[in-house]
Amino acid sequence: MRFNIKTKRIIIDVICLLYVFLFVYASTSKLFDFQNFKVQLGQSPLLSAFADWISVLVPATELVICILLIVPRFRFIGLFTSYGLMVMFTAYIFIVLHYTTFVPCSCGGVLEKLNWTEHLIFNCVFIVMAALAIFLYKSVDAAAKDKVKSKTLYGVFFSTTLCSIVIVIVLFLLSENIVQYHNRLIRRFPHTPVTIAYNQDILLNSYYITGVDSNRVYLGNTTAPLLMTVLDMKLDQIEKKVIDLDRKDLPFQAVKIIVHAPYFFVVDGRIPCVYKGTIKDWKAKIRKKGGEYFTTAEAIDSTAIAVRTHSAINGESILGVINLGDTTKTILNPKILEKQFDGVFDTDGQLLYSSGLKRIVFLYAYRNQFTVANHDLKIDFRGNTIDTITRAKLSIVKVEKHHQRKFSKPPLFVNKSSAVYNDLLFVNSAIPGRYEEKDIWKNASIIDVYDIIKNRYLFSFCIYDIKGKKVRNFVVYDNKLFALIGSHIVRYDLDRKLIYKYKK
Repeated sequence: MRFNIKTKRIIIDVICLLYVFLFVYASTSKLFDFQNFKVQLGQSPLLSAFADWISVLVPATELVICILLIVPRFRFIGLFTSYGLMVMFTAYIFIVLHYTTFVPCSCGGVLEKLNWTEHLIFNCVFIVMAALAIFLYKSVDAAAKDKVKSKTLYGVFFSTTLCSIVIVIVLFLLSENIVQYHNRLIRRFPHTPVTIAYNQDILLNSYYITGVDSNRVYLGNTTAPLLMTVLDMKLDQIEKKVIDLDRKDLPFQAVKIIVHAPYFFVVDGRIPCVYKGTIKDWKAKIRKKGGEYFTTAEAIDSTAIAVRTHSAINGESILGVINLGDTTKTILNPKILEKQFDGVFDTDGQLLYSSGLKRIVFLYAYRNQFTVANHDLKIDFRGNTIDTITRAKLSIVKVEKHHQRKFSKPPLFVNKSSAVYNDLLFVNSAIPGRYEEKDIWKNASIIDVYDIIKNRYLFSFCIYDIKGKKVRNFVVYDNKLFALIGSHIVRYDLDRKLIYKYKK
């Protein structure tokens, strides 16, 4: 289709106005909420190392481009710059989606409401519009013809595209947060310590494992909080029930189910409340309402639940035990969780309970430490995982406008998730050791096994990804490890002889 000069100018003017509106809106949104924008950039796996200057450079560049697009003399340059910047934004989104595990957003305004696919499409539309305006402008402006006389327009266009993509790739390669934090630790990977026994696609990735006993695996579902799905040891479904609560009028916000056969508990730490019932009929009565708010809970036995709560005075994390036999009694011990920075983020971790040892185990997420305590929260000892990160590597800022504290950079995880069975602690580590191939960490999750009683490392093994998805939840019962990987639940059988060999 051929356009006359007047139509081409109208198309160019409309595209320039759309870009001006986009960049003015985006830059002012960033500047009006500058501290939050800077924090979001700091959380990016690509840009955290450069957040200080990029947070100023991006909105400033957007405003300068607006001036170039408005002034006729510089419009051709403005269109090329708009095109290049939008290609950079699109390359950034593509890399974040395909090559990182942390997906932030640093846009501002209504653009924050777009999901990443929508954002990618949005950017591509503006890239096409800029390209169209560039080629139309070349045919209607004599000055533009002179500016690209020595080089073909296609060459400049290709160079702009390539340079924009290369800049983002270089930032990706230089970013301090994609560099692997290798320790000097050396893992032992014995031959075939685990074998896949059964693999079942349960179709949804919203399931989580609430408990396991000698015959059954119990699954909860975050999208249907009171739905309980029961599998046998071959991972075939044998029962699906909706839990019946005697009180349904509470403003539930974060329901979690914990199965400690033959009992089960329904807890919500934001209300807070605790229900108790039996797996025989899946009916539960409220046993505690009110008291301490909690973020994590783990059943100890039929009458007690361990929780991670917060101090009413300073907000710092505290480990506690709620006694359901005496609902007025809650044991708290602020000495178990050791503060390093703020007492909140730095004490994040996983709360576990070993029925065999009758001990509470708390494993920190951002440092190489775990603590073992009894029912009364008396500390038995503090142990260490095999990496060398003794202090959490966190960068935390307070965003005054939103009255929030946030990570200004992605935190360095040491321990992603964990499980305990009798005297064995299983840790999904995030820290590569010496002589470990990058492909292993790219395609598998590494599980380190520890002897809790002797406080020593035993060996490690891999759980390989399924369809590009890593382990997100796992539990261990006897010599069986059950893992949720994407929409799959997999049962692995551990070699008992191998465990005994390394424990000797």
